Amino acid sequence: MNPKSERFLSLDVFRGMTIVFMIIVNTPGSGATAFAPLNHAVWFGFTPTDLVFPSFLFAVGNAMSFTMKKFDGLSTGTVLYRILKRGLLIFLIGYLMYWFPFVDHGANGWTLRPISETRIMGVLQRIGLCYIFASLIIYFVRNKTAVIVISILLLVGYQVLLLAYGDPAAPYAMLTNAGTYLDKFLLGDSHLYHGEGVAFDPEGILSTLPSIVNVIVGYYAGKFIQEKGKGYETIARLSLMGAVFIFIALTWNMSFPIGKKLWTSPFTLLTTGIDMIMISALIYAVEVRAWNKFNWTSFFTTVGKNPLAIYILSEILIIAFWMISIGNKNLMAWINDVFYQKIAPGAVGSLLFAISYMMICWCVGKILDKKKIYIRV
Repeated sequence: MNPKSERFLSLDVFRGMTIVFMIIVNTPGSGATAFAPLNHAVWFGFTPTDLVFPSFLFAVGNAMSFTMKKFDGLSTGTVLYRILKRGLLIFLIGYLMYWFPFVDHGANGWTLRPISETRIMGVLQRIGLCYIFASLIIYFVRNKTAVIVISILLLVGYQVLLLAYGDPAAPYAMLTNAGTYLDKFLLGDSHLYHGEGVAFDPEGILSTLPSIVNVIVGYYAGKFIQEKGKGYETIARLSLMGAVFIFIALTWNMSFPIGKKLWTSPFTLLTTGIDMIMISALIYAVEVRAWNKFNWTSFFTTVGKNPLAIYILSEILIIAFWMISIGNKNLMAWINDVFYQKIAPGAVGSLLFAISYMMICWCVGKILDKKKIYIRV
């Protein structure tokens, strides 16, 4: 069989693993602090949790290496329409997700949630923007070397912008970096993320620049796998490239620290390097050695076939848990207090809730898969 026509189970598993772990780290149980590896680094530094979102972007790039083949033979206008339609729709869904449930109940009854306080940027918004810009770069700049040059310019240019327009005394600090200044100027404090206790958006406008490279690298990794097939050469070359990326990231870290919340350029290289090595390991385990006892891969491919739908479900359903009151607590707090923190106090109970919640979302994915329902944006 021609490698270009083969289905790559390893890529499906990678995508599913990303969704599974994204849900787990995003929804820890209340009543206790989660295990340290399941939290993001406070600012600079790196934890396993920091790998999840960039891996999602890498998986988006992988998928593009298949779907962009459909652009062959289409007019430029049609291609632009499809790229913009998909990217902007993902952005809109992300925005509506932050506005959800659209109403609040207070002393004066039900009132519409003010759009003036709704977060504009976010996870899906970044995915949508990265998809648009990565697709446009790859489609219009056909030469791979030129795309590599553009990627380098995005990474180096991002650091230059932070140094040039941030506070000279602290250009990489949360409140004094150029990205925060730009977000506050264009979007305003009320439209930013406030989870850090201040107006700062980890998915801000400027830090989207280096994250585009995560998608581009994912695209070329997927393209390389299709061209070279499932052999040892693919595994070796991807692993080597991943190791090179990690080495450059750790070297660059000395002048531009690795950090997910600022999405520094070394962070992009570190995460794409790890992703390439992970893909290599999956190709070896799943494709070459066919280690699939008990059909374990199906657990991940179940959600990998509906990644955006399952992710959106996980974000909306937990909001419903917060909205439902039982006594003086919301449903999530009540479940954790009366069950998970009783049977396993502390971080273990928090993790068990996260896994249980992930399994609820997984079951929905299983139902959709059985009914052959695959939701595409």
